[in-house]
Amino acid sequence: MQKVQALKITRAKEIIFSVAFTAMAVYAPMLVHYLGGVDAGRKFLPMPFFVLLAGLTLGWRAGLMAGLVSPIISFLISGMPAIAILPVMIIQLCAFGFLSGILKEKYSSFISLAGAIIFGFILAGMAILFFSKINAAAYVMNAMRDGWMGILIQLALIPVIIKIVGVNKPLRKEL
Repeated sequence: MQKVQALKITRAKEIIFSVAFTAMAVYAPMLVHYLGGVDAGRKFLPMPFFVLLAGLTLGWRAGLMAGLVSPIISFLISGMPAIAILPVMIIQLCAFGFLSGILKEKYSSFISLAGAIIFGFILAGMAILFFSKINAAAYVMNAMRDGWMGILIQLALIPVIIKIVGVNKPLRKEL
């Protein structure tokens, strides 16, 4: 069996792939909501999937960019996520993308992914304290309870995708 050779990344390719991950992060929730109904996005977490993948494959800058831009574009196109939760989603997705890229520089895909997910939910809870009057702990617990299937899908599929693509470290090291 022939081993897949890692892609040589240039700045232009990095930008193109970053835009592609961002586009997938915008489109995937629309598709999931269309196929699975209103609650499907909270269950399957399609936007974080591609933001995490951007951070793990391209590094923290691409992950941060996808995490920042995708919820804003999604809101402008579809009205999702709701305006009340948009700042929290931006913070959480930025944390997912940034942390997955930073952690991938030292740790395995799975540990980087798990760490980014855990800290992303913690930061979402902290953001709730600033942007909402709801209980932050309850928000995080409910988000994790509702999204457990999406979290498991991310933990199961993303490391496999990374292994298939052959990315041991982010394709572009920015620090």
